[in-house]
Amino acid sequence: MNGDPDYETQVREAFPELDDIEDDGLREKVVEAWVLGLERGGWRDIRDVPYAWNIHEVTNVEHVRGVTRIAQRSAEEQREFHGADPDEDVVVAACLLHDVGKCYEYVDHVDDETLLDPDPTYATEEVPHSLSGYALAHEVGCPLAVQRAIPHFLGEVPKRTLEAELVKSANSASSNAITQSAMGITLQEWVEQYSQTSD
Repeated sequence: MNGDPDYETQVREAFPELDDIEDDGLREKVVEAWVLGLERGGWRDIRDVPYAWNIHEVTNVEHVRGVTRIAQRSAEEQREFHGADPDEDVVVAACLLHDVGKCYEYVDHVDDETLLDPDPTYATEEVPHSLSGYALAHEVGCPLAVQRAIPHFLGEVPKRTLEAELVKSANSASSNAITQSAMGITLQEWVEQYSQTSD
C-alpha cells in the first residue's frame, strides 16, 4: 500500500549496530521483530517511540543504541580483562530487542499524530515491554539465548546468563544517564517517583 511506512528501512537506518551481528539470519530476525512491533503498535516512525512513558526528550532508539554500545564495550572488557567469553551476536541482538516491546506498551503516551492504526490485540500496557519483547523475539524465531537475555526486570527470569546480565547492566547504565540528563534524578528515584505499577 502506498503511503505506509517502510519499517524495514527505518529499523536498518535507526540501528547501525545491526551490522555488528555476524549471523545474517539473526540480524534479519531482529529487523523482523522490530517491523512487527512497529506495525502492530501502529507507529508512523520508529523514532516516535519514546524512551519512557513520561520522558519524550529521548527516543527509544537512542536508548536502545546506548544500551547496545555499553554492553558491547562491557563484553569486550569481560573478554580482554577477565577472560570470559560472552557471545557477541547474542549480546547485540538481545540489546537491540530488549525494548522492542515499547512499540506495544507506549501507544497511550504519545500524540495521536505519531500513530496510524494501533492493533488493540497488541497495543496495550497490560504486558510489560520486556515480556512482550521476549514474545516478539520468540515469535520471529530468535535463538533461545537471545530470548532469555531480553527480560530485564528483577525476577522476570530466575536464572540469568552472562549475556542477560550484560543487557541488564547496560540498560541500567543507559537509563541512569537518561534520567539524570533529562530530569536530574537517578533511575531508582525515577522508579520510586513515577512507577505505574508496584512490585
